[in-house]
Amino acid sequence: MDKIFVPPIKIQGIKTQIVPLIKQNIALDDDFLWVEPFMGSGVVGFNIKPRRALFADNNPHLINFYNALKTEEISSRKVKSFLTEQGNLLSKNGEEHYYLVRERFNKFHEPLDFLFLNRSCFNGLIRFNGRGEFNVPYGHKPQRFSKAYVTKIVNQIRYVEYCLSVFDWQFRCQEFRETLTDLDKSEQIFIYCDPPYIGRHVDYYNSWNDEDERALCSMLKELKKRFMLSTWVENKFRVNPYVENIWAFCRKVTLEHFYHVGAKEINRNSMIEAVLMNYSSEEKDGL
Repeated sequence: MDKIFVPPIKIQGIKTQIVPLIKQNIALDDDFLWVEPFMGSGVVGFNIKPRRALFADNNPHLINFYNALKTEEISSRKVKSFLTEQGNLLSKNGEEHYYLVRERFNKFHEPLDFLFLNRSCFNGLIRFNGRGEFNVPYGHKPQRFSKAYVTKIVNQIRYVEYCLSVFDWQFRCQEFRETLTDLDKSEQIFIYCDPPYIGRHVDYYNSWNDEDERALCSMLKELKKRFMLSTWVENKFRVNPYVENIWAFCRKVTLEHFYHVGAKEINRNSMIEAVLMNYSSEEKDGL
């Protein structure tokens, strides 16, 4: 099995474990535009490596980070220098330095500070309050940025830099309705959706409700383009009713695995996850 690339920004609910399942159900031609209305970590698109892609998300800090890489405002060289320097300060001053960087980020929104916080906060979470401020507490690992760990992150950045040098990838901060509305329907488009899961993993930039779920389903139907959607089916506590309700017209492929991110026990148990598609297994070879 091909090695799975893990992106530099960690996201709660990252789809690393189901990338092989997704790749098995997609055979994408170079003429297609890959569209992600919910970029999140970007792990799926970064592993599919489409020639053309639109990655969209309503979290401005995530999009700013990747646009900064694209414009070369930041680079793997700058990341190495920055994380080494800030890691030394974290090692020396602990949580005092973490909260200094968090306060600085909430004031200036620098992408390198965003990366630092993402890698040194509690459980690698990305969470914002109602004022749009990053509010995840310190992860209590003052030796977090060892030489090997910094090298690992730098190599992840280099992979993204390579992709940006050879592929036509765009990053936009916008809500999913805008992303889907603005698509050129005359183009060959494949849409991959990883919306927030109702009742799980929500914050200021990542809220989701019944109206959103139904609006997404309606818009995807109206577009009449091939799409794939990631969602959850069930865990030991409950079942997702939308899978057999509004998404009943889709083909379903499932996989059971564990999520280890989250402070609550309910978010740390085995889950059956699904990818839903509006095309058959035979049709995927024609993409």
